[in-house]
Amino acid sequence: MGIVEIKGLTKDYEGVRAVDNLSLEIEKGEIFALLGPNGAGKTTTIKSMLGLIFPTAGEIKINGFDVLKEGKKAKENIGYLPERVAFYDNLTAIQTMEFYAELRGADRKECIELLMDVGLDGEMDKKVGNYSKGMMQRLGLAQAMIGNPSLLILDEPTGGLDPRGSWQIRQKIKELNENGTTIFLSSHILSEVQEVSSRVAILNHGKLIEVDTLDNLGKKLDLQPTLVIELQRPSQSILSRVKQVKGVDSAELSGNVIKVRCNPRVKTNIINAIENEGGKILDFRTVEPSLEEVFLKFTEGD
Repeated sequence: MGIVEIKGLTKDYEGVRAVDNLSLEIEKGEIFALLGPNGAGKTTTIKSMLGLIFPTAGEIKINGFDVLKEGKKAKENIGYLPERVAFYDNLTAIQTMEFYAELRGADRKECIELLMDVGLDGEMDKKVGNYSKGMMQRLGLAQAMIGNPSLLILDEPTGGLDPRGSWQIRQKIKELNENGTTIFLSSHILSEVQEVSSRVAILNHGKLIEVDTLDNLGKKLDLQPTLVIELQRPSQSILSRVKQVKGVDSAELSGNVIKVRCNPRVKTNIINAIENEGGKILDFRTVEPSLEEVFLKFTEGD
């Protein structure tokens, strides 16, 4: 039994089906990412999980408790970061954290440490009304972590953050997961999801298109890895020789680097072809298909 079980979730809004018969199971201890274009049904799914909206049909259980019938028990060990964060403008960050800690029955002593964890240690006495969007996002994550919940639900967790802030949040997500927290996140920033997630689900027009690990999704689509080969003295003759290798889909030369999209079983043949043409390899690495490629393949035509 997973920590989250969604069976047949359907939600209609005035004749428009936002989520269509969605079934998912999130295992304890994983980082699970829900992906999809705008309007795919991601936020509707999250709000249904939290009991913030009532589904038209279906069942959702968290930690074995039905969200609609046993809402308090289902949600008592969840931390939630909404897509659009809002707090009381006249409270400082530390006052905001202490307010939420009291609501949850958590120890107020952890509030300072959590603010430091998200990079707000020098801003905790400033009123939230003076915070930037990025600072609000950090505060939102800090409040979601109050009480050390077993499940964190994060809707666009790095929205409004600069690259350094996004990196800090990703590191925190990894750290929390390593310490046993299950993470359920929704995001449109595919490169970030690829860095942290164990499995991904792709939604489109409210329907589940696929759910699997990134590696398995790439295999299902027969997406080929890219070999990045740095040469001492590249030439068009070497490039031409590489293109002739059976199993090579494409090859291009940029500076002293050849990028080859190919069947992974022909790596040795490519190396031999380069060396037989007189090329000297300085560096060699494999880049697996990106989540963006997988996503576009599954949603193409929409």
